[in-house]
Formats: sequence, C-alpha cells, structure tokens
Amino acid sequence: MDDIIRSISHVHDIMDEIASASDEQSRGINQISTAVAEMDATTQQNAALVEESSAAANSLEEQSVALAQAVSVFRLGNEGATAPHNRVAATAARKPLMLATSAPQRQTAHHRRPGATRSKDDWEAF
Repeated sequence: MDDIIRSISHVHDIMDEIASASDEQSRGINQISTAVAEMDATTQQNAALVEESSAAANSLEEQSVALAQAVSVFRLGNEGATAPHNRVAATAARKPLMLATSAPQRQTAHHRRPGATRSKDDWEAF
C-alpha cells in the first residue's frame, strides 16, 4: 500500500511539473503573440509612411519641373537658358567663395595731406 501511495504522490508531482511547464509555455506564447502584433502594427505604419513619402517625392518632382519651366525664361549673362539638370550639376560643383574679412587699413602719418595734421594747441583749446 505504501508503494501505491508513493507512486500516486510521484505521479502527482510529475503532473504539477507538467502543469507548471504548460503555464510557462502559455505565457511565452502570449508574449510572442503580443510582440508579433506590435511588429505587424509597426510594419503597417512604416508602409503608410513610405507611401506618403513616395507621394510627397512625386509631388516635389512635379513642382521642380514646373519651377524649372517657369525659371527657364530668365537668362544670366551670356549663358542663355540651359536645361535644369545641367544647371543643378554646375551649381553642385561650385564651392562657396571665401571673402577676406580683414579690417580696413588706416592711413599713416606720412600719407596724410599736409594740412590735415593738428598741433598740440588744438588739443589744449578743446
């Protein structure tokens, strides 16, 4: 009889372990399901953003063509009207000019006009 009780107790322990493992697996599957649902929502948001970006890019392209046509009537110097893509390439190749920002030089005493020098008397009268 003791053997039967021990065997039943052993089977009970094994069944508890199986139930515990099943609960852990169920929680893990729920977490995976939640993560997959979040990834699906994010993927759908990204697809919508890509579609919006594509539409915006197409609109910008149409606007740039219209702008290039509107500006093509203007001529700069001897260049004449050129195709917009040529002008863009030329503009991209240009580098910004660096202007000298030195302070203007002052005249020294030997460069002044003869009547421009003042005496000490002028300062005393001041």
